[in-house]
Amino acid sequence: MDKKPLEYRMRVHLFGAASSPGCANYGLKYLAKICQSDLPKASFFVQNNFYVDDGLSSTETEEEAIQLIKDAQELCANGCMHLHKFISNRKRVIDLIPVSETAADVKDLDLALDQLPVERALGVRWCVENDNFKFEIMIKNVMATRRNMLSIVASHRYLFL
Repeated sequence: MDKKPLEYRMRVHLFGAASSPGCANYGLKYLAKICQSDLPKASFFVQNNFYVDDGLSSTETEEEAIQLIKDAQELCANGCMHLHKFISNRKRVIDLIPVSETAADVKDLDLALDQLPVERALGVRWCVENDNFKFEIMIKNVMATRRNMLSIVASHRYLFL
C-alpha cells in the first residue's frame, strides 16, 4: 500500500469471446481493404460476406471455393490472423482442407461414409449435407404481454398459443 501503483498498457487488442466484435470486424475489413489489389476475391469476400467472425459465401465451382479459402487465409495471415473452422456442403472441398482448419464437427467424420453435420451460421441452423436452413419451432404457452411478445420475436424460435 506504500508503493506507487504500476501502470500497464496493452500493446495489442485481444480477439475472442471477451473482445469487442466491432473492433474485430473493423480490423478484418481494414485488412481486406489494404490487401484488395493483391487478393481481390478474398478481399471482396471479407468485406462483403463476413458478419463479425462468420464468413458465408457461395461459389460456382469447387475449385473456386478451394481457391477462395486459400486466398482468404493468406489475406488474414498478412494481418497475423488465423482463419479456420471451414465447412462446405461439398465433401471434396472439405477433403482438400487440412483437418486442423475444418469446423469441429467435421474433424472426426469419414467423408466417404458419414453425413455432414448441422452447423450454426449467423444464428440459423444450416443442414450442410442438404444445403438448406433448418428452423426449430417450439410452442410455448405464454400470456400475450408486450414483454413476452418482444422476447418471442427476439428469440426467433418460439410460437405462442
